[in-house]
Amino acid sequence: MRADAQKNYLHLLAIARDTFAEHGAEASLRDIARRAEVGLGTLYRHFPTREALFEALLRSSFDALSARARELETSEPADDCLVSWLREVVALAHTLRGVIASMVAAIEAPESALHASCVAMKASGTRLLVRAQAEGLARRDIDGADLFALVGALAWLNDQPTLTARADHLFGVIAGALLVPGSADRIEDASGMSS
Repeated sequence: MRADAQKNYLHLLAIARDTFAEHGAEASLRDIARRAEVGLGTLYRHFPTREALFEALLRSSFDALSARARELETSEPADDCLVSWLREVVALAHTLRGVIASMVAAIEAPESALHASCVAMKASGTRLLVRAQAEGLARRDIDGADLFALVGALAWLNDQPTLTARADHLFGVIAGALLVPGSADRIEDASGMSS
């Protein structure tokens, strides 16, 4: 891709991220092009459909979360790393309203453009969980599928207007449920809440 085309592509993704955060997955493509100060034709040359734009945005986000998990894999302590990564995934899911349905669908659909990135992101979170379990810091009766389901639950909680004020506390409660008692107490203390 030429340098100017790459610049437009990245600029469109950044504007789309902001627009989807404000208006959800059904945001107007015309509005995205207008905000990016490009013609609708330029947007369609890079992303022929809304789904293609959303998939490119999610793929880059999932790849970034996988890279973040790789960084955390060598950090200490393992329980803090797991909770940090979980918080970042939930923040993404909250920012890009409607992403959870796409994530769940992509995991089950190998033909999806998001499948490889979503599977890699789930696997990277699972490695963080397994590491915390191996060090005796996380419950052993939870697996990567459970972790992925908890991301969906936490994202849903964040999207409920009546629960917004309690979102951090609820995150601490649910994240703490992943961990063994001593570790969970430290996570609660770090969130500024007590159980």
